[in-house]
Amino acid sequence: MTRILVLSDIHGNLDALETVLGDAGKVDAVWCLGDVVGYGPQPRECLHRVANLPGLICVQGNHDAAVTGKLDLYAFNREAILSIQWTRAQLSDSDVKWLAGLPEKVEMEEITLTHGSPRNPIWEYLLDLNTVQINFAHFSTPVCLVGHTHIPILYTCLNRNGNGKDESYVDWMIPSPNHPIRLIPRSIVNPGSVGQPRDRDVRAAYAIYTPENQQWELRRVEYDIRAVQQKILAAGLPSRHASRLEEGW
Repeated sequence: MTRILVLSDIHGNLDALETVLGDAGKVDAVWCLGDVVGYGPQPRECLHRVANLPGLICVQGNHDAAVTGKLDLYAFNREAILSIQWTRAQLSDSDVKWLAGLPEKVEMEEITLTHGSPRNPIWEYLLDLNTVQINFAHFSTPVCLVGHTHIPILYTCLNRNGNGKDESYVDWMIPSPNHPIRLIPRSIVNPGSVGQPRDRDVRAAYAIYTPENQQWELRRVEYDIRAVQQKILAAGLPSRHASRLEEGW
C-alpha cells in the first residue's frame, strides 16, 4: 500500500514539523497544502526541509504568496504583516523563487490539492456549509484536499430525494485521530495544521492517505511548544504568535 503524508500550514514551526515527520515514519510521497512559512520562527529551515521531502507535491498558501510579493500585505492584519516582513528578511532570493513557483492548485486523476478552496485557492476559507457546497462545483475529482483554516474536518456532498427530485446537501464530521476512515466521492478534506492548530487542540495535526483504498487517517502528535514560543519571542515576532500555540486557536 502507498503511504502519502499530507501536511498543511506548517508556518515556520520546525519543531512541530520534525515531530510530525518522525511520527509519520516511512512514506512514499508528501503532499503539502501550503503555508510553509508565516508566523513561526524558522521559515527558512522549514522551507528547506519540505523542499527535500520524497515525492513532494506542494501548493502555494496565502502566506507563501505574500512573502513573494504576490499579495498586498495590507490584506493581512497587523501582526501577520509584521510576520510576513520578518519572514521575507530571513529568506534568500532562491527561497522566495521556490515559493513563487508553487502552483495554486494541483489536479490529479483522483484528487485535487489546494490551500484555501478549489474556487479561490489562495484566499477562501471553508468554514460554513453554504460556502463548502458552492465549492463542490469547482473541482471534478472525487476528493479535494485543502488547508488554510487550521481545522481538521471532512465535508461530503450527498444526494437525497425530496419531493420527487434529487437534492444535494453537505454532511460533515471531525475525524477522530488514529481512526482510519474511507473517503467517498465527493469529499473535501482538511488535515489541520502542523505548526499552528486552531481547533483548541494544541497537538500538531497531519494525515496519512492510502490511495489504493481511499483511506484517510488523521493524526495528532505532541511537540515542545515552549521551545517554539521561546524562539518566537527571541526573534522579536508578535507575542500572540507564541501564546496561541499553547491554546490551540
